[in-house]
Amino acid sequence: MSKPLALQIGWRFLRTRTSNGFVSFISLSSVVGITLGVAVLILVLSAMNGFERELRDRLLAVVPHGELVAMDGNLEGWPELVADAASEPGVEAAAPFVLIEGLLQRGDVMKPVSLRGVLPQWERQVSAAAQFMDEAAWQSLEQDEPVLVLGQALAQSLSVSVGDRVSLLMPSAGDNPLSAPRNVVFTVSGLFDLGGEIDRTAAFTNMARAADIAGLTAGASGVRIKVTDLFEAQQLVHNIGYRQAQYLLLSNWTRTQGHLYSDIQLVRMLTYLVLVLVVAVASFNIICSLVMSVRDKQAEIAILRTMGMSRGGILASFMVQGAATGAFGCLLGAIIGSLLAWKLSDLMAWIESALGINFLSGDVYFIDFLPSQLIWQDVVSVSLLAFVVTLIATWYPAWQASRLHPAQALQR
Repeated sequence: MSKPLALQIGWRFLRTRTSNGFVSFISLSSVVGITLGVAVLILVLSAMNGFERELRDRLLAVVPHGELVAMDGNLEGWPELVADAASEPGVEAAAPFVLIEGLLQRGDVMKPVSLRGVLPQWERQVSAAAQFMDEAAWQSLEQDEPVLVLGQALAQSLSVSVGDRVSLLMPSAGDNPLSAPRNVVFTVSGLFDLGGEIDRTAAFTNMARAADIAGLTAGASGVRIKVTDLFEAQQLVHNIGYRQAQYLLLSNWTRTQGHLYSDIQLVRMLTYLVLVLVVAVASFNIICSLVMSVRDKQAEIAILRTMGMSRGGILASFMVQGAATGAFGCLLGAIIGSLLAWKLSDLMAWIESALGINFLSGDVYFIDFLPSQLIWQDVVSVSLLAFVVTLIATWYPAWQASRLHPAQALQR
């Protein structure tokens, strides 16, 4: 028998009402199971893609891809190091900075802060921090004045706003550990809103002012770099650092933010595992429905065999029946999952507004919304994976149907 005939018979078997209502119920439940599995996986993968995009475009656009810091905090010859780092293949730009760890005080409230002194024009080349604050606030860092740009969460915890004064407490420069800390008064010139830990602990000021406060004669404590490929950051930092004459502390983004990326990849892997399990359960329903369909259509199978249809034709007919069920579930799941993923951010925002709750807190995570990025390659791969699993599950009952002896079937 030709393949088109097997396709036609399999399609007719699928459309014909069975005398056993339970078979129809099992077949319907298998379609629903595959649809839910595919739709949920596409939805979760889109959310993971969104988190990865926000991690790359928001958090990793601000935090250093790599840093080279002087052991004693005073980086001699930093202009030469900046030029050397910028010439390294794979490095887009480099910029100097001064880092001061201390406490910000406003009244009786004190909060830890990482104060980063920057040169705004240089910093724009290696960081997107300027995109998360007013232009006036960023330009204020050009002035050699005691001004600070604070994270929104840090400013709220100190109950300060633009124009208010805060005190920076930092260790004394002397050798006596019991000496009183130094107190430097700053004026808040602006706020930035990035989300997460950076908002609670970071602040910016002018690099010359920060170097003067820290007593750095060289004018900088380290150099940060921006790389083209994030996953080459560690190697590039090592390449630059190992050829310097002075000892440097080498760091890259994987030491501070790498756990976020690892968590995203872990969830992605577990999601694929869940898909296989869900589709496997749905495929078991396909097996059950096809086995019962074979028993229900024993007479039709026997007649086809006596008319000359080969065992391969019978197998192909039932494979078509199971494959059509799986394909319909995969297609329906892909459509539903894609539509939900396309509007996931808006949908979650509406649910949060209706319930009055926030699923993601900006004080804990680096974003306060659920991002989503639908990638069509994910839709295709998920649908194909689910279809292959259902196709494998279809083979056994179809093979059983092809092994059925016509004489025995007609006697029943």
